Amino acid sequence: MYGKVSIIMPNYNCEKFIDETIESVLAQTYQNWELLIVDDCSTDKSVEIIKSYCDKDSRIKLFINEENSGAAASRNRALRESTGKWIAFLDSDDIWLPEKLEKQLAFMVDNGYDFTFTKYRQINEDSESLGTVVIGPKKISQKALKFCCCYIGCLTVIYNSEKVGLVQINESIFKRNDDAMWLKVRKFADAYYLDDLLAQYRVRKGSVSHQGKFKLVKFHYRLYRIGESMNPIKAFYCMTRNILKVFKKKRKYVVKEV
Repeated sequence: MYGKVSIIMPNYNCEKFIDETIESVLAQTYQNWELLIVDDCSTDKSVEIIKSYCDKDSRIKLFINEENSGAAASRNRALRESTGKWIAFLDSDDIWLPEKLEKQLAFMVDNGYDFTFTKYRQINEDSESLGTVVIGPKKISQKALKFCCCYIGCLTVIYNSEKVGLVQINESIFKRNDDAMWLKVRKFADAYYLDDLLAQYRVRKGSVSHQGKFKLVKFHYRLYRIGESMNPIKAFYCMTRNILKVFKKKRKYVVKEV
């Protein structure tokens, strides 16, 4: 009805979670999709698990990097392989709820939106709710997205590839590379928020959000200095604005689940 969705999934050593992640795609009420998984030289059994799904469903496709290259390179490769009108993102440890694609595509088509994101729940490594939900502003304009891309949860995004085209980000950005993606997409469309809980984000020990403040500052600076090729002064200014938005997000948009 709406056209094919290409689901972009980087994977590295997620054998503990990837079964549940792929099953959440298979359970979608909207079934016109392809799942493009790029493995980044995993050393666990996740490739075996993925191959077992590929054997059962031709919509699931596995690509393996020749060397460990990071999530940015894996996402770039999956995007190059994509054939769908719509691009969606799901990391190999996160989960979609069954009506995620159907509800979000209807929201986009009915309103003529090309770039959307949704509410999501935070869960732990045992898939138990942490009691918090991340919401967002109703609309983030192309100009505002330059400073508040952090409001957008990667696992909730869908954009129209026919409008945006092929997006490729700088592969040396090893952290915050999802934000680097939105900085590219924003040049073609505003981002609109669907106030519906359609995904679950797994909070894991050692994740970027749990690292030191200095490292987070460095990641944000590289996002603008390298990802957007800004001069140092402009990159520092944008970094500062974006970090302030991160704190605002935690105060205003991370709320207790009712």
